[in-house]
Amino acid sequence: MREGERLEGFVSYPPELVERYRAAGLWEGRSLWDAFSERFRAQAARTALIAEQERLSYGELLSRAESLAAGLAGLGVGRLDRVVVQLPNLPEFVVLHFALQRLGAIPIMALPAHRETEIGHFVRLGGARLYVGADAALAETVRSRTPELERVLLLEDLRRLHGDASALPAVSIDPLDPAVFLLSGGTTGLPKLIPRTHEDYWYNSMASGAINGIEPDSRLLVVLPLGHNFPLACPGLQGFLQRGASVVLSTTTQPEPNLARIERERITHLELVPALLIRWLDHPALARHDLSSIRVVNTGGHRLQPEVKRRCERMLPGCTVQEVFGMAEGLLCYVRLDDPDEVRHETAGRPVSEADELLVVDEEGRPVAPGEVGELLVRGPYTIRGYFRAEEHNASAFTPDGYYRTGDLVRIHPSGAVVVEGRKKDLINRAGEKISAEEVENLILGHPAVLDVACVPVPDPVLGERMCACVVLRPGATLTLEELVDFLSRKGIARFKLPERLETMDEFPTTRVGKVSKQALAARLREG
Repeated sequence: MREGERLEGFVSYPPELVERYRAAGLWEGRSLWDAFSERFRAQAARTALIAEQERLSYGELLSRAESLAAGLAGLGVGRLDRVVVQLPNLPEFVVLHFALQRLGAIPIMALPAHRETEIGHFVRLGGARLYVGADAALAETVRSRTPELERVLLLEDLRRLHGDASALPAVSIDPLDPAVFLLSGGTTGLPKLIPRTHEDYWYNSMASGAINGIEPDSRLLVVLPLGHNFPLACPGLQGFLQRGASVVLSTTTQPEPNLARIERERITHLELVPALLIRWLDHPALARHDLSSIRVVNTGGHRLQPEVKRRCERMLPGCTVQEVFGMAEGLLCYVRLDDPDEVRHETAGRPVSEADELLVVDEEGRPVAPGEVGELLVRGPYTIRGYFRAEEHNASAFTPDGYYRTGDLVRIHPSGAVVVEGRKKDLINRAGEKISAEEVENLILGHPAVLDVACVPVPDPVLGERMCACVVLRPGATLTLEELVDFLSRKGIARFKLPERLETMDEFPTTRVGKVSKQALAARLREG
């Protein structure tokens, strides 16, 4: 795109807020590349990345990112071009992330579990020119089914692609442009694109890192997919690289190899969803490894029960469990490392920024009394002002004065911390992965045996929630869970979205206005 040209469908911050955040020193007026490349040069000899087969210093990371940027520029990738990225937790992911920032291009952060349905949606909605993936069969399917896509690169192509960094022209990147597109866990069908700007995403990681106990000798183990906001920037990869610390990449979530890696690399920080933390604590290998280096365990994705927090701190003496509550759209709340035990164990913490503006409102949009439960609304220096190319949805997802309607039901603890009580949105939260019930329901309705369907969450002690598909069958039809899962798998959706329970019913309970009462359905499943 031409210099100064804006991306159609992107909702920017109002000028008065830009001025306010910059005057307060929250925003620095720089692109991610300008800010990170300065850090990389200043600490060139320090270790930035550790993977199974290689280690990269900050200087080597900078050099590889510039070389790859030159190679991508040779393919025509430039400012504001969108690139769907679906790679494992390998150094190539990190190098590509910063190479795209060097060019002012925008990665769309797909997840490893996504299949051709989701990838095609990201390409079309984002207007992506390029898809970078590691699965050759999936890439070929995407190529054949998405004619809008200009080019596909596999991991081996990426490793061979390089150019003369000295020939790279300077790129004028507006810090208010999108730097990254994250994915929503939205309730209305396929994920929406969340545009995070250079200004807000740098601040997102800086503010998170400031309360995470990161020192230059800290080491973060990343096992969650880097395409998620949590391991990428909360504080994640970005927050640790901002402070000259090291990031250790893992391509598996299995306990044994990661516990061994913690001992070998003297890991100080972990970022895990509750299901993974519980699984690791229960694994017999835990007792066979020296885990005394661990200082902080961040958990996020869904609420971690207080007893699990206490158990973790008993089993890993010297560590503090720091819960994170937030969303890819912006707001982040952390318990502080020095909070009283009651606050650390019973709440989801306070916002990371004094500039975060929180409202807790009733169904009429009126503020509730202190301590009462209501929907959380938020705006601030790292919360988006609108989804990309979603004007109709934005009209209901944001208030006229720019507050994001999170759909989370919360109350404010006397300490000022947030306590999450539930949500209004029609989501199933499986181990931190937010599944749109509507997306799966629309696919199930395509099955010839199904007359009606409602997907609802059922509690799970490890994963938080699993999905149950409640169906009304056509007269004379039958359907098993195995048959339904096979049908959905052939639709090319991510495996974590597949129902894990099937209940057939003659009819669904309804509300007074005739809508399906998912609340009553969920209660019926819990009781029986």
